Amino acid sequence: MQGARNTGRQNIRGGTSVGDTRPAIRGTEQPTQTRRRGAVVAALMLAMALAALDSTIVSTAVPQIVGDLGGFSVFSWLFSGYLLAVTVTLPVYGKLSDTFGRKPVLVAGAVLFLLGSLLCALAWNMGALIAFRIVQGLGGGALQGTVQTLAADLYPLKERPKIQAKLSTVWAVSAVAGPGIGGVLAAYADWRWIFLVNLPIGALALWLIVRHLHEPQRETKAIGETEQTGQTGQKSSPRARVDWAGALAVFACGGVLLTALVQGGVAWPWLSGPSLALFAAGLALAGLVVVIERRAAEPIIPGWVWRRRTIAAVNLALGALGLLMVAPTVFLPTYAQAVLGLGPVTAGFVLSVWTLSWPLSAALSQHVYRRIGFRDTALLGIGTATLILLAFPLLPYPGQAWQPTLLMLLLGAALGLFQLPLLVGVQSTVGWSERGTTTASVLFCRQTGQTIGASVFGAVANGVLAARLGGAGDLDSLARDLDAGTATEATRRAVADAVHAVYLGASCAAAMAFVVLLLLAPRRFPVRTE
Repeated sequence: MQGARNTGRQNIRGGTSVGDTRPAIRGTEQPTQTRRRGAVVAALMLAMALAALDSTIVSTAVPQIVGDLGGFSVFSWLFSGYLLAVTVTLPVYGKLSDTFGRKPVLVAGAVLFLLGSLLCALAWNMGALIAFRIVQGLGGGALQGTVQTLAADLYPLKERPKIQAKLSTVWAVSAVAGPGIGGVLAAYADWRWIFLVNLPIGALALWLIVRHLHEPQRETKAIGETEQTGQTGQKSSPRARVDWAGALAVFACGGVLLTALVQGGVAWPWLSGPSLALFAAGLALAGLVVVIERRAAEPIIPGWVWRRRTIAAVNLALGALGLLMVAPTVFLPTYAQAVLGLGPVTAGFVLSVWTLSWPLSAALSQHVYRRIGFRDTALLGIGTATLILLAFPLLPYPGQAWQPTLLMLLLGAALGLFQLPLLVGVQSTVGWSERGTTTASVLFCRQTGQTIGASVFGAVANGVLAARLGGAGDLDSLARDLDAGTATEATRRAVADAVHAVYLGASCAAAMAFVVLLLLAPRRFPVRTE
C-alpha cells in the first residue's frame, strides 16, 4: 500500500523538484525549474563519469605505480578491492536511499569517493593504496546505485530513455578515453594525478547536487504500523529504522564470498585450504544474513525483491549479462594481440567499438519496447547476442582484424537492446519508496555476475591453455611472452582455442538469460500508473 501511495510522487514533470506532486509551474518559474533539472542531470553525469573512469584510467598507470611503490605480487587488489567494496555496498545504499532519500546518500557517497581519491594520491606504499582504493569503492557503490535511481526519479517513463542514453554515453566515452588519459598523466605528470583529477570533477558534481537537487520530505513508517493522519491531513509516522545488523552481515558475507571468487585459482588453488575456508565462512554468513533479514522490520535485502517475478527475472538476466561481458572485456585484447598480431592501441580499438553501438542502440530501444514490450525487446537483444557470441569461435585462424571488430560492433548493439529495456522496465514497476532497493539489486546482480565470470572464464582459459601447451603456460606467462615478442605459433593457436572456449561459455550465459526471461518474466511488465 505504501508503494501505491508514493506512485504520484515519482517523477519530475516540467522540471519540478524530484518527487513533487504539484502541477508544473507556469510563467517565469518554469524555465528556472527546467534549468534546475538540467543542472541535476549534469551532476549525475559527472558523478557517473567518476565511477566509470575509475578502473580504465588506473589500469594504464599500473607499471608506474608498481615502479614507485612496489608490491607487484598484490597490485591486482587495486582493482579487486575497489570492485568488492562497490558490489557489497550496493544493496545497503539502495535501502538507505529509499529510507532517507537520494540526496543524502549521493552526497555522502561522493564525499567518501573524493576522500578515498585524495588518500590514494597520498599513499606511501602498495598496502596503503589498496586500503584507500577500498575507501573509494565504498563511495563508488553509492554513486553507481543512486545515480541510476535518480535517473528514474527525474523523468517519467516515456522520457527515461533520454537520461539512460546520456548515462550510457558517459560509460562509452569513459571506456575509450580512460586509458588514454591515464597513460598521458602517468607518462607526462605523475600517477598520483590519476586520483587528484577526481577532485575538481567531484567537487563540481557535489556543488550542483547540493544547490539544485531538492527532494520533498517523505515520512517512512515501520512495517506493520498504522499511519496516523492529523486534522491538517499531513501524515505522521515513527522515525525510520535502519537494519544496521543486516547491513553489516550483507557486507561481510558479500566481501568473503567475492574474495573467494576473485582470488580462487589466482592467489591459491580452488581446492586449497584458504579457498575452502573462505567459501565455508561465506556460506555461514549467508545463513546469518537470512536469519537477520527475516527478523528485521526494514531489511536491507527485503524478500519481495525475489518474490516478484519481474524483479527476480531481471536480476537473474542481468547477472548473466555481467557474466558474459567478461569474455570480450578481459580476453578480447589478448586475442587481438596474440592471434591477430595487433599492437596494444589497435587491440584496444577492437574492443572499444562496442561502446559506440551500445549507447546508440540503447537510445533507440524505446521505439522497439513501446511496440512489443520490455520483455520481448530484451529477448530480441539477448537472442541476437547469443548468435553473435556463437559466431566468434567460427572465425578463421588467424583471421583479419575487421572480423572480431564487426562482431563487437554488433554485440554492443544487441546488448544495448537488452539491458536498457530491462532497467527502465523494472524501475517502472515500483514506486519511489522501493526504487532504490530495486535498482541496487539489479546492479548488485550484474556486478556479482562479472566477478563470477572473471573467475570461471579465467579457469576455463587457463585449462585450455594448459591442455594445448602441455601445462607449459597460463595467462600470466602468456602475457609476459607477448610483451617480449617471444610467443610461439603453438602459443598463439592455444590462445585462439582458449578465447573461443570462453566465448562459447559467454554464449551459454546469454542463452541462460534468454531462457530466464522467457520462463520467468511476464510478457507485459506491471508498470505503475504515473
